[in-house]
Amino acid sequence: MQINPFELLKNVQKLQEQMGDMQQKLEAVGATGSAGGGMVEIDLNGLFELQAIRIAPELMNERDKNMLESLIVAAFTDARDKVKEVIGREMGGLTGMPNLSSLFAGMT
Repeated sequence: MQINPFELLKNVQKLQEQMGDMQQKLEAVGATGSAGGGMVEIDLNGLFELQAIRIAPELMNERDKNMLESLIVAAFTDARDKVKEVIGREMGGLTGMPNLSSLFAGMT
């Protein structure tokens, strides 16, 4: 079996284009995680970059500091898990494979 290097190069270029498209899609993906019944909300994009935090005014006092910190972590985790799920679906569409969200289970 002979391998045509030009055909191989064309396939690599196509894959690079698809990865570039995926990068743009990831930047556009967004998810909101929440904790404490919506008292803390966090928005992440598909690159797991923090976009916004919203905190209910009633949590803004010194005595609730520990609870607020815990809720921020919980909301971030919720948003991260939602982004992983969306990425898995998007990657599945790109590769033609079913939902690949399990591949992102180890990402933190």
